[in-house]
Amino acid sequence: MVQKAKILLVDDRPENLLALEAILSALDQTLVRASSGEEALKALLTDDFAVILLDVQMPGMDGFETAAHIKRRERTRDIPIIFLTAINHGPHHTFRGYAAGAVDYISKPFDPWVLRAKVSVFVELYMKNCQLREQAALLRLQLEGGGGKAAAGGGVKESAGLLAELSARLAAVEEQAEALSKQLDDESADAAAVATAAHLERKLTGLRRALDALEPGTGSGPAAMPSPN
Repeated sequence: MVQKAKILLVDDRPENLLALEAILSALDQTLVRASSGEEALKALLTDDFAVILLDVQMPGMDGFETAAHIKRRERTRDIPIIFLTAINHGPHHTFRGYAAGAVDYISKPFDPWVLRAKVSVFVELYMKNCQLREQAALLRLQLEGGGGKAAAGGGVKESAGLLAELSARLAAVEEQAEALSKQLDDESADAAAVATAAHLERKLTGLRRALDALEPGTGSGPAAMPSPN
């Protein structure tokens, strides 16, 4: 069973959180509420999120300050942030949002379909990254657990079989990533989403090279495998 992605919704007004939940419920992911910047930071301590929808105007710690804290933490710095604001203060205000680390900046009232489409892109990218990490973990287990068998003359068939399985799984992820990139091109998506997809494809390419290097007869070993991060 594929684990659902978590989406963090941050707004001090309950009615706004309810509206966001109604819009995003069709994505069938896990929606997590936070009514303040402090509550959002607390949630980020324990859970991993695919994307954060962050209201700018909040009492106490506003959206900009909350985003700054998120980007300073190593664990959360790469989570995409979409700013939501009911007030348009012009280009300077928008620039401040992007400078704080947002991948998008949407003024209310927003088109529900557009918001749902934007969030779905980052959810899909998150799921692809999770698949990539799983493939890398399986490969490391194979290298650490199967190396001794191969050295002793046993387990060669098992190692070859696992490599073939990993290669097939990676091919499926590569195909999905390619389809996603084409979809982003067709829809003229945000530059941030396109850049994230390109980063995912580069990591997939690195993992593919590592798998190819482990094929019998290449003379390469565990040291040839790059980190997927």
